[in-house]
Amino acid sequence: MRFNIHHRTVYEYRGAATESFIEARLRPAETSHQRLIDHRLGIEPNCTAHQFVDYFGNDVVTFSIVHRHEQLTVDSYSTVETREVELPHAALEVSVSEARQIYRSEKLRLFEFLFPSPAITFNAEINRLANRFFRPKFEIAAAARNLNHWVNTTFAYAPGSTRINSPVTEVLAQKSGVCQDFAQVMIAILRSAEIPARYVVGYIETDQQRNAARRGRAPKKLIGAAESHAWVEVYLPGGFWIPLDPTNDCIASQRHVRVAVGRDYLDSTPTRGVFKGAQTKRLAVSVDMKREETPTPPETDRSSRPRSRA
Repeated sequence: MRFNIHHRTVYEYRGAATESFIEARLRPAETSHQRLIDHRLGIEPNCTAHQFVDYFGNDVVTFSIVHRHEQLTVDSYSTVETREVELPHAALEVSVSEARQIYRSEKLRLFEFLFPSPAITFNAEINRLANRFFRPKFEIAAAARNLNHWVNTTFAYAPGSTRINSPVTEVLAQKSGVCQDFAQVMIAILRSAEIPARYVVGYIETDQQRNAARRGRAPKKLIGAAESHAWVEVYLPGGFWIPLDPTNDCIASQRHVRVAVGRDYLDSTPTRGVFKGAQTKRLAVSVDMKREETPTPPETDRSSRPRSRA
């Protein structure tokens, strides 16, 4: 599948800001099942941007505006091709006990994804759920899929019920939230079970976007955000990260576009920054994701085909 994605972020200030500094993670990643064809960034007011790759391998752009301005707009335009995720079947069947032994041998490399992080902490309930879903004899991939399903069926998708910095323990107690909350609860349980897991930010083609692109048979209903989407990647023995979307109870595949990864949302926020001399009047974020439909090839006229001789 090929998608054209427009991610717009608008900061409106109450008065004029005298200086703004922004850090953006908006460039889609290159993975085994995702190819970036084109990406460009538009910034208004115009300024010079600098690029680097962060600790987690994400492409980052930083820029500063050092004159008075009442509004700042960041437009990210991407064209991405995706394909089905191919799962390594041998790794899927490894038991939790065997997987833990492998993870311990790779502890230094996987350290950040095995322990609590600034936005993801554990408590007794998290530990109890880890013991429930990841018993030593369970197959690692099946256990992770079962947890993915449990989060999907146990938590209500309720925009506005949580804050951007709501702790995992609060979300777990109220059993509601949005994709960010579901991903971080799932990661907390995985890490408590000694299973490496990381947070993913990207985009998802929702039903509304899909149906707007082509009228016809509706695909499986997918829930996402008008801003960006979040899901989980679970590390399997052998080096494969299986992408699981607890919001939609599925493997994140062709209709998901990965942008950035990290320990939690703080490591992979699409845009963040600081400014001087004003207060924020409004922050508006929107994502327009459109699939490029592959045209059906014209039917060949059989009468025009050359005939072979006997």
